[in-house]
Amino acid sequence: MFKKILIANRGEIALRIIRTCKEMGIKSVAVYSKADEESLHVKFADEAVCIGPAPSSESYLKMANILAAAEITNADAIHPGYGFLSENAKFSKMCEEHQIKFIGASCDMINRMGDKASAKATMKAAGVPTIPGSEGILKDFEETKKLAAEMGYPVMLKATAGGGGKGMRAVWAEEDLLKAWESARQEAAAAFGNDGMYMEKLIEEPRHIEIQIVGDSFGKACHLSERDCSVQRRHQKLTEETPSPFMTDELREKMGAAAVLAAEYIKYEGAGTVEFLVDKHRNFYFMEMNTRIQVEHPITEQVIDFDLIREQISVAAKTPISGKHYLPKLHSIECRINAEDPYNDFRPSPGKITNLNIPGGHGIRLDTHVYSGYTIPPFYDSMIAKLITTAQTREEAINKMKRALGEFVIEGIKTTIPFHIQLMNHPDYIAGNYTTKFMEDFEME
Repeated sequence: MFKKILIANRGEIALRIIRTCKEMGIKSVAVYSKADEESLHVKFADEAVCIGPAPSSESYLKMANILAAAEITNADAIHPGYGFLSENAKFSKMCEEHQIKFIGASCDMINRMGDKASAKATMKAAGVPTIPGSEGILKDFEETKKLAAEMGYPVMLKATAGGGGKGMRAVWAEEDLLKAWESARQEAAAAFGNDGMYMEKLIEEPRHIEIQIVGDSFGKACHLSERDCSVQRRHQKLTEETPSPFMTDELREKMGAAAVLAAEYIKYEGAGTVEFLVDKHRNFYFMEMNTRIQVEHPITEQVIDFDLIREQISVAAKTPISGKHYLPKLHSIECRINAEDPYNDFRPSPGKITNLNIPGGHGIRLDTHVYSGYTIPPFYDSMIAKLITTAQTREEAINKMKRALGEFVIEGIKTTIPFHIQLMNHPDYIAGNYTTKFMEDFEME
């Protein structure tokens, strides 16, 4: 087992990893930018190293600085959390070259699954259902036009190096294809330095359902059931739940088996998710694989009583998994609390928290790094907390969330708490009747 783990991240996920390290008797090292000097992850780690100024490009994305921090503190492993360098093949390789264990996917694995086009080809070869579409990257517009006509509209153009909804365009008719092709390529080139595009059949009334998997270094994988992540705004998840209200026992068994097949085919090591789009007829298609821990991992932990960070660390230390699949025993919902103004197009709202009241009670979990008097810097992702409720049934979990959101007071900044209160009272959400298009018709009252 590792003696000391450096957490190459910030905020709530860094604090979350530090907590498990403490429980496992492993020393922790926090890294921080000058803007994060007062963050809780810095205060609770055994050691802390400043790695640069506020911009993430000069701190949390500065590989040399992070590796230097690991070497001067004698850390024998690095946990990247999510975001930043968690799916960076070069960083995984650099850790390996410096004999520091990267608690995540190998360089080869990230390369195979990080590029969406090659990931799809790999999954197709494994026998996992994939969305009909182009074989790899599209050569030019003429090929795109011909393929779209063969598949039939609607179609979806996607950037091969995409993420966060950038470089994606839905096209409903041939006359709109050229404009969508040009704008998607320009956006992809600006965001990722790569304008490579591929195309898929657009799935109607889609739900975004992911399967949590864990694979060990002995070729064995297991699944820990599903999470429904369909409530999204501009391809950013707002809330998640498990089990999915759309799921049946038969569908869970099929999707779980497909996810395990995917993981074992590529000999995946670590925690990850296999993400699927599920249409209104409950046909499911591989979308992508995330080779890291997810923001929404707590709801899985809650319904199966399982510490996923502990499992990540154990697997990285060459401990075999049990191979047992896990099914949800309870119902859990997560609301992402962002420092954003939901009444002003979710505009970011950094600043000082002047007053904070945290909800409590049975079945309430709050993962956060903020406190009264803490100043939220404007340089990073706006998520400041994850509120999780767990109960025997979905109805109870929703009612518990309503109560907890009513107790959650954050003053001095705007947050998405009012949005989540409205969502939990929305008749379609209460009925479990939502797709990834849910937010297109949603208006704050």
